[in-house]
Amino acid sequence: MNPKYDAIVIGAGIIGGCVAFELCKKGYKTLSVDKLPAAGYGSTSASCAIVRAHYSTRDGVAMAYEGFFYWKEWEKYCDCQDESGFAKFRNTGSLMFKSQGHDWKKVLRNYKAVGVEHEEWTLDQVRQRIGIYDTREHWPIRRPEDDAFWTEPTKELEGAIYCPGGGFMSDPQLSCHNAQRAAEAKGGAYLFNAEVVEIRKADDRVAGITLKDGRQFDAPIVVNVAGPHSFVINRLAGVEDGMKIKTHALRHEVHHVPSPAGFNFDKDGLHTSDGDNGIYFRPEVGNMILVGSEDPACDKQEWIDDPDNFNRQITDAQYKAQVYRLAKRIPSLGIPDKKQGVADLYDCSSDWIPIYDKSDLKGFYMAIGSSGNQYKNAPVAGGMMADMIDKIEKGHDHDKDPIQYTLPHIGLTIDTGFFSRLREINPDSSFSVNG
Repeated sequence: MNPKYDAIVIGAGIIGGCVAFELCKKGYKTLSVDKLPAAGYGSTSASCAIVRAHYSTRDGVAMAYEGFFYWKEWEKYCDCQDESGFAKFRNTGSLMFKSQGHDWKKVLRNYKAVGVEHEEWTLDQVRQRIGIYDTREHWPIRRPEDDAFWTEPTKELEGAIYCPGGGFMSDPQLSCHNAQRAAEAKGGAYLFNAEVVEIRKADDRVAGITLKDGRQFDAPIVVNVAGPHSFVINRLAGVEDGMKIKTHALRHEVHHVPSPAGFNFDKDGLHTSDGDNGIYFRPEVGNMILVGSEDPACDKQEWIDDPDNFNRQITDAQYKAQVYRLAKRIPSLGIPDKKQGVADLYDCSSDWIPIYDKSDLKGFYMAIGSSGNQYKNAPVAGGMMADMIDKIEKGHDHDKDPIQYTLPHIGLTIDTGFFSRLREINPDSSFSVNG
């Protein structure tokens, strides 16, 4: 007889861990399975783990701001013991330059609508806070191989928006282990080195999973939180044809460079979103700076058909594109001979907004399309998914009447239909990432 659970969660990254934890808190007996050897060993381990609120939509801002309150009290939220300790929130603050690369006026409107604490800074205030920043405008965004990249700027930026509550989590992989221990403390189980090869069905609904080694586990609920493998799992379940918004894996690189001489960016730096140069960056342990691309049009996107087979080495061209752009903002930055960085995958949706939804297969749910920016929303998404699953399983018709979810800390209600698999591509999306 196959082991039976109330719900099986596919994926032990940070969102999968929070979904399992929140389901356990509602009394569901869960099994989390992952093909890798431990929690957070997939794309979450390479996450920049940035916690910031600036999104291009009101719902995106609301979810991210709600997330602030979980990360600042992460150990309290987990409500468990973890022999490995707990990931820590680095409350550096978050800065977004007012540039042509961002619709910053929309961000300000969303901040005010949601109630996000923020300040508008002049360029003098920016330079007073971070003296190493060059505040000139470098637009349009180019790559170093373009001769125009080296043209000296003649204009200044308009200013910046500062959010004091932003920052990043110190150890994204450890946060997954924390979520695992939190779920286990509430009765959840975890199984690693477990590759799902079949989503079994019976009587027009999900019945369980089959693993590559032949083991089978039964459950009337299966939640796809498989990150860059989400489209693989959806195809196993046969649900892609019933979706207007789909997911695909995108290769991305982030790089690490030493802080300029005389300035400790690890201690005094801010998370910074620089749409003028198409990059984001934040402090990194060891007086380093982590820098990634915000996917400007000039950076070619590399879509991956097989998420188990891609180039995990950083490339010289992308390293130069991101680090040289950073040097435009920080002219005193040294460019080291030794290149450091990480290459991994994003699980991107068609419009870079996640899918938090049911599917056409009864009992099969999806928390996918995180697009490299949903780490910060993981505990919020976990609570929202658990609420959605519980209500749908009790008879609510979510497709006809999308569930309204009230964010516990900030008190705003969001229409979860915003994240529907059946939505049209959202024109308000930035179609980019910022950690």
